[in-house]
Amino acid sequence: MKSRYLTTILTTILLLSMEQNSAAQQKPAFNDLTAEEAKVILKKSTEYPFTGLYENFTAKGTYLCKQCGNALYHSDSRFDARCGWPSFDDEIDGAVKRVTDADGRRTEIVCASCGGHLGHVFTGEGFTPKDTRHCVNSVSLDFVPGVLPAGNYGTALFAGGCFWGVEYFLQKEPGVVAVVSGYTGGHVKNPSYREVSTGRTGHAETVKVTFDTKKTSYDKLVKLFLEIHDPTQVDRQGPDIGDQYRTEIFYKNEEQRLVAAKYLDMLRSRGLKVATQLTKASEFYPAEEYHQDYYFRNGKVPYCHGYTKRF
Repeated sequence: MKSRYLTTILTTILLLSMEQNSAAQQKPAFNDLTAEEAKVILKKSTEYPFTGLYENFTAKGTYLCKQCGNALYHSDSRFDARCGWPSFDDEIDGAVKRVTDADGRRTEIVCASCGGHLGHVFTGEGFTPKDTRHCVNSVSLDFVPGVLPAGNYGTALFAGGCFWGVEYFLQKEPGVVAVVSGYTGGHVKNPSYREVSTGRTGHAETVKVTFDTKKTSYDKLVKLFLEIHDPTQVDRQGPDIGDQYRTEIFYKNEEQRLVAAKYLDMLRSRGLKVATQLTKASEFYPAEEYHQDYYFRNGKVPYCHGYTKRF
């Protein structure tokens, strides 16, 4: 009897431990921050008014914490306070924490998941029926074109030829909640498709993948990416030729770098002359609207991408 009781206790402890470890694995590692992002998110500075990426942004979707991917605000809570920063009158339940500001007067708002500085919250201004204004720094936010439930989400950046084809295959992967085609890795701010197509801006046609870490993993997405394009082609993918069509993985943190390096080395060990570059992520710029969901909207299939099992 005592032995059975002891076994039950040990089993319970083991299961609880496994659940805790699983929960920890579901939470993605913090994204590396640029000097500007760290100044605001970690050192609690404030970006200049009317300069932020999301100050005049009107797209529908969900705003995430730039550092940890925690879903913070839905776009339907956004309003124009004409104050120079994005304003919201409500947060996703449990996503934002309020603390007394260092000045002792204002109320600071931070991400409830990682503690990153978001901005300040004000009441009594009468802007909306909720009479609340979350005044948030754009640099503290990331955006996903979809209404996501509470939780932490991972982000991956892949370049492998024309972004239409990469987007097509990754959009169908279970656990992926959003894929946006765009440009990264270059030296020109807010480039247009015409500029990137010259091959002189340094950008690669890239897809930004947002995924639910409870349903899939960065490991799985890296493997899929390396199976839906040819990672041995240099500055091209099929008939598309040019530096903007190069194969490249842009990592958001050290954990992603190690994962991607593992699979690239695995392919090299099998004799493949891998051309895929592994580069620290820089600013991502969404492409023009007509590039988004291209194959799904046009009822076509990729002409230079296909699945080849490699793992």
